[in-house]
Amino acid sequence: MELSDAQFERYARHLVLDEVGEEGQQKLLQSRVLVIGAGGLGSPLLLYLAAAGVGTLGVVDDDEVDLSNLQRQIVHASESVGLAKVESARHSLSRVNPDVAVEMHHLRLDPSNAEAIVARYDLVADGSDNFATRYLLNDLCYRLKKPLVAAALAPFDGQLSVFKPYLGPPHPCYRCLFREPPPPDSVPRCETAGILGAVAGVMGCLEATEVLKELLGIGESLSGTLLVYDALRAGFHSIKLPRDPDCPTCGTKP
Repeated sequence: MELSDAQFERYARHLVLDEVGEEGQQKLLQSRVLVIGAGGLGSPLLLYLAAAGVGTLGVVDDDEVDLSNLQRQIVHASESVGLAKVESARHSLSRVNPDVAVEMHHLRLDPSNAEAIVARYDLVADGSDNFATRYLLNDLCYRLKKPLVAAALAPFDGQLSVFKPYLGPPHPCYRCLFREPPPPDSVPRCETAGILGAVAGVMGCLEATEVLKELLGIGESLSGTLLVYDALRAGFHSIKLPRDPDCPTCGTKP
C-alpha cells in the first residue's frame, strides 16, 4: 500500500525513525490488534495505538461508562456516561485518527466466544481486570500462536510482560508465572482498593509501546521478563521469567 500525502504528514515523526520508516508505518496500517477492556489500561493503550496508525483495533468490553470511570479511563468523556464503553471508545478513536477501523465487541469474553474473536487478529493486548479472562487469553493465544501483551494494575503499582510461548523454550506463558488463579476475592478490585488514575496511564502507555514493538519487530521483547513499576518510589525493576517445563499450558515434560 502507498501512503497518502495526509498520511505522510500525520506519521512524519514515525517515518524519520530508522526503526519504523515508510515500510514500518505500512505494516502498522495493515495490522489488526485486539484490545481486551476499554478501561484504565485499555484507554491510553487504544488512544496511542490509534494515533500510531494501527489499522484495525478490536475492542472487547461488556460494560457501560460510569462517572467513576473518568478519573482514569481517558478514552471516555463526561458526555459518554451511560454509553457502552466500546461505542464511547470508537467515537473517541475516530476523532483521533480516521485511518483506523474500530471493531466493537460489546460482550464479556468467555470460552464460548473467545476463539472466534481472537483468531481474527494478529496480536492481543490484555487490559482486563479479572483472572478468568487472563487465563483464558493465555491458553488461547498459545494455541492460536498469537502474541499476548498483558498488563495489570494495583493502587500504586503495575506489571507488564509479553507472552509468546508458542515459539518454544525459553519463552514462558502466563501460567509459568502464576500456575493457578488466586482464591476468589483474595485480590481486591479497583472498586474497593482504589487506584491512582495516572498509574493506569503509565502502564497503558508502556503496554502500547510493547504492542508497537511487537508489530514492527524492533527492540528487545519483554517475553521472558516481567516489568514492575512502583509509582510511590518512582522506580522500575525487571524480573526474569523462566519457562516452567511442568506448566499445564506450555510445559515440555510429557
